[in-house]
Amino acid sequence: MPLPQIVSIREVQVESRRVRTFVLDTALPEAEPGQFVMLWLPGVDEKPISIAHPAPLTLTVARVGPFSTALHRVREGDRVGVRGPFGRGFHLHPDRPALLIGGGYGVAPLYFLACHAVRQEIPTTVVMGARRANDLIYVDRFQALGVELVVATDDGSAGQRGTAVAAAQAVARRDPPPAVYACGPEPMLVAVLRLCQEYSLPGQLSVERYMKCGFGICGQCALDGMLVCLDGPVFSAEQLAGLTEFGRFRRNPTGRRMPV
Repeated sequence: MPLPQIVSIREVQVESRRVRTFVLDTALPEAEPGQFVMLWLPGVDEKPISIAHPAPLTLTVARVGPFSTALHRVREGDRVGVRGPFGRGFHLHPDRPALLIGGGYGVAPLYFLACHAVRQEIPTTVVMGARRANDLIYVDRFQALGVELVVATDDGSAGQRGTAVAAAQAVARRDPPPAVYACGPEPMLVAVLRLCQEYSLPGQLSVERYMKCGFGICGQCALDGMLVCLDGPVFSAEQLAGLTEFGRFRRNPTGRRMPV
């Protein structure tokens, strides 16, 4: 079992009313976009967090439960434990434009991917969606990269009114057709899968499941016999199309199958 590296929190950035970014005093130059680390908060718990940037290691976390609530209370200079990187990440198609679709705080790991795409001079469009304008994050970061940015909000308070997937349809119809990369809530990913199928686009989608170990021992992240921590979290659209649990079932901390 890999032991956590104890590191200091260099900077805490407030992204929105329930999302914060933590810049750690370490780097993971070997990390690939889409991979994750196990973040340990001593005395609280350990959770998987997607990598938003590898150097310095940057993690963006939404406040959704006891662990993330406790994490949002830490201050610069506090220490945490990190294991990783783990999992299977995104792999860019160099011969196709890149269409990145992110929902909510799922846009954070796509920033890591967008950096790679820009470095490889791949034409890149980022479509990000949120419930309302004050839930949008990373807008300035993507604009600084020089990518094409399309914003959608459910209430129309910023960008287009509607979902990120609906806003992505115009990009999907372009010539040459893009390759799709997505991260966000599972209902959004189901819609992205349908988009890929409708326009015959190659797709890679980052799936979230409950994890305890991060490297294939506990089995908590099982998805139709595969393990999200090893076989994912990034899966191809073709893989997900053949799974019965994707978009329908997940497992809770006890291992019981629950509706998504």
